[in-house]
Amino acid sequence: MTRRSTTHDSAATATAEESDAPATRGRARKYTQVLGVIYQAAVEVFSADGLAGASTQAIADKAGLSKAQLHYYIESKEALYRQVLQDIINDWIGVFGFSDEAFGPRKVLTDLIQRKMLFSFDHPLRSRIFAAEMMRGAPVIKEMMGTSKQRTNQAVAVIQNWIQRGLMDPVDPMLFLFHLWAVTQFYADHAAQVAYFRDMPASDEKDRRYLTEQVTEFLLKGAGVRA
Repeated sequence: MTRRSTTHDSAATATAEESDAPATRGRARKYTQVLGVIYQAAVEVFSADGLAGASTQAIADKAGLSKAQLHYYIESKEALYRQVLQDIINDWIGVFGFSDEAFGPRKVLTDLIQRKMLFSFDHPLRSRIFAAEMMRGAPVIKEMMGTSKQRTNQAVAVIQNWIQRGLMDPVDPMLFLFHLWAVTQFYADHAAQVAYFRDMPASDEKDRRYLTEQVTEFLLKGAGVRA
């Protein structure tokens, strides 16, 4: 009798778990979707108003939620801002990563410039958040940049090696990277200006390729990169 009862209970539990599984997955999927909506709303609000000017009410409104609903999903405005910055840093570590230095400066730097231009075109709001944070003295992001600084120092060493091998002019490697970041960042921060003066929609793929080619050649020539 006891054995039969245990078997029956186990079967009932398994059946209940199986019936709950789709509902559980559905709730998890909805939770993830709402977090994505909140994240995008935060990016839009932070890029327009900065951390100080942003409010949880503005983020909630942008996400189509009440303020109470928003706080069910996030700890605070500051925590959400930190998450956005950390995600940007993580993405930029990939964007600014050097491929095998044996390919030489023309190949490696061309790939780098193209990735950065693409990030500026596709993620202008996130680029602006990063730039605004830096203009404030990097009070929040500074402690997150250890890996980024390490990667930058590695890139400097690679560029210095290319210079010593006569593959490019004797430029200051760190300043060259600053110039590369500044020029490519312009196309994120001033996308509206570029579109206005060029009478071209910012989303025009052919024009994006042209701009990327022009920026690439400008930077490589400036550094005296050999063909």
